[in-house]
Amino acid sequence: MEAYESSKTASPSDTPTAQDDPQLKRHKIRSLVAYWILGLCNNYGYVVMLTAANDIIGKSAESSESSKVRENCKYLSTGAILLADILPSLFIKLIAPFIPFIVNLRVGICVLLAASGFIAVAFGETIFVSLLGVILTSFCSGLGEVTYLQYSAFYKKNVVSAWSSGTGGAGVIGALSYSLLKTIGMKTTLLVMLLIPALTAISFWIILPKPSEQDIATALEIQTKVNQEELKNLKGSVLKKLKLVPGLMKYMIPFGLVYFFEYFINQGTFEIIQIPNATNTEESLATQYRWLQVTYQVGVFISRSSVNFCHIKQTWAMAVLQGINVVIFVTEAIYYYIPNIYIVVALVLWEGLLGGSSYVNTYYRITKEVEPENRQFSMAITGFADSAGISLAGVFAIFAHNAICKIPVSS
Repeated sequence: MEAYESSKTASPSDTPTAQDDPQLKRHKIRSLVAYWILGLCNNYGYVVMLTAANDIIGKSAESSESSKVRENCKYLSTGAILLADILPSLFIKLIAPFIPFIVNLRVGICVLLAASGFIAVAFGETIFVSLLGVILTSFCSGLGEVTYLQYSAFYKKNVVSAWSSGTGGAGVIGALSYSLLKTIGMKTTLLVMLLIPALTAISFWIILPKPSEQDIATALEIQTKVNQEELKNLKGSVLKKLKLVPGLMKYMIPFGLVYFFEYFINQGTFEIIQIPNATNTEESLATQYRWLQVTYQVGVFISRSSVNFCHIKQTWAMAVLQGINVVIFVTEAIYYYIPNIYIVVALVLWEGLLGGSSYVNTYYRITKEVEPENRQFSMAITGFADSAGISLAGVFAIFAHNAICKIPVSS
């Protein structure tokens, strides 16, 4: 009886918590570390393929007749790599919610797709095989993002922050590692990167702890409640969501435009830009392209990490500024009027800062301005704005690249 009474009157501090229980602490730390690595590995291939885009096109595609007019023009622009890198991911994101959630099978498929993508690009001697490798990597990225985010429901919500940080780190680490390793050859570099699928497997099946029974029960309870509410009035739920879309355009339009403009710049002009009086050999221009991609990713990473220090409500202003960047980069690709490579590097860093700032501030505004019950749908539908912008940028970049290549270089 005394034991019972003492347990009833025990203070809250006597109750084991996540801070007091070493096992819970380890569970939390392992979850965060695993999700950071999974975020890094999932986006790593996407970034590497864009950084390697000029090399992929260079070793696989035949030069066009316009290459006689401009040194670094090829039949296909890197916009083709961008499309192969984004469209399969969009497709799998649309159908993945309807695929049975067998998490171990999905992760196994992701590991195989990532490894197959690196191998195909490494050994591909034709543009078809190389693009197939990029497509496989894109499928891996899309399926992985949906799977890991769905699985995060069985863990504490801070694993999503760890995932987001990992995906941001993938931009810098992916672009930088490829640019540094490229000195040992493209094929060897991509084969070394097979460590990434292996790291994915280690992170998921070894580092990531199994979700606790309590977390599983809580996640299932929440999901069951949401499903029951939507099933009671499915038509009304769909109509309610559709009515939200017009009000979300103030977030979606500027967001989509910023990503359209920046990916148009990256895949439509980077490979054509040549600084006057520089040694414009094919290798030096390919190296320049890779390091401009690294600079862009650094800018994105810095600004995506800035929301705790600086909030920007006028996200439309970033679309306007990015549009000005398009004019600068397109005219530079045609007339070569910028006298120094460091000015180009500064502009690329600025472009990345605008892109990352648009991303983080758009979602921050939604968390602050949208009603809690509508927030999840608002975040999801807004996410399609940047993907749509990137896809359109890939198409326009191909046509713009070919058009610029036909313009004779001004004396």
